[in-house]
Amino acid sequence: MATNIEIKARVRDAAELHRRAADLSAGPGELIAQEDVFFPVPQGRLKLRIFSPERGELIAYRRDDRPAAKTSEYAITPTHDPASLRATLAAALGVQIVVRKQRRLFRVGQTRVHLDEVEGLGAFVELEYVLRPDEDRDRGAAEIARLMRLLDIRDEDLVATAYADLLAGS
Repeated sequence: MATNIEIKARVRDAAELHRRAADLSAGPGELIAQEDVFFPVPQGRLKLRIFSPERGELIAYRRDDRPAAKTSEYAITPTHDPASLRATLAAALGVQIVVRKQRRLFRVGQTRVHLDEVEGLGAFVELEYVLRPDEDRDRGAAEIARLMRLLDIRDEDLVATAYADLLAGS
């Protein structure tokens, strides 16, 4: 499985955060519409991320729920037929919840900076430092801390759980 170090936080000032992220990445970022369909599984989380009728990704991941930098282990399988895959998974597992969002993706070195507008929840930011296979996790945590300072993300803004959990009210 691949590994990243990540945080999620509520956004206090979306325009300022966008400006800072664009400055750090030297670009306007990429706007991506996403629909994440979560399926109940015995461990971790399983979601089908749908980008378009012809493009999606099945993502299995595990991470602790805590409002701090955390390790996330994940596996991604692309699909060119997300509707059929969704129907098959829903028939076998049921659908837990659907999360819809508009995401602005910036890249700062090995870190993906996501500015998300989540339907029903509002504005959030995620930082995901993608670890190389032989890279120490402390390096990723240090980079997340550095970017939190530069983007003015405060500890009190941090969120412990996934958008799916927030929408479900848990």
